[in-house]
Amino acid sequence: MGSWPFVGGFIGFMIVWAVINTWALASNAWDPYPYILLNLFLSMLAGLQGAILLIAAKRQDAIAAVMAQHDYDTNLKSKEEIEMLMDINRQQLEILRELQAFAAPSNVRIDEAGVGD
Repeated sequence: MGSWPFVGGFIGFMIVWAVINTWALASNAWDPYPYILLNLFLSMLAGLQGAILLIAAKRQDAIAAVMAQHDYDTNLKSKEEIEMLMDINRQQLEILRELQAFAAPSNVRIDEAGVGD
C-alpha cells in the first residue's frame, strides 16, 4: 500500500470505476454518481491502512528498541575497556616515575619512550 505502483493502480481503478458508472452504464449503473459503494470501499481501505500502519510502527519501534539496547551494551563494554586502558596507562606512568626517581641520583634521565640519556 505504500508504493507508487499501488497508488497509480488505485487511482486508475477509481477512474475506471467512475467512467464505467457515469458514461458506460449511464442508465443501469450499479453505483451512480455520488459513488456511495466506491466511498464504502475507500473507507474500508482507509481503516485497513490505519491498522497496517500501526502494525508497521510497532514493528519499527521494536527494531529501534533492540538497536538502542545493542548500542547501550556496546557503550558499556567500551567504557569498561577504556577504564582498563586508563588503569594500564596509570600503572605505566607510575612505573615510569619510579624509574625516573631511581635513575635521578645517578644523573640518568629516562624519557617517556624509556630511552636513557
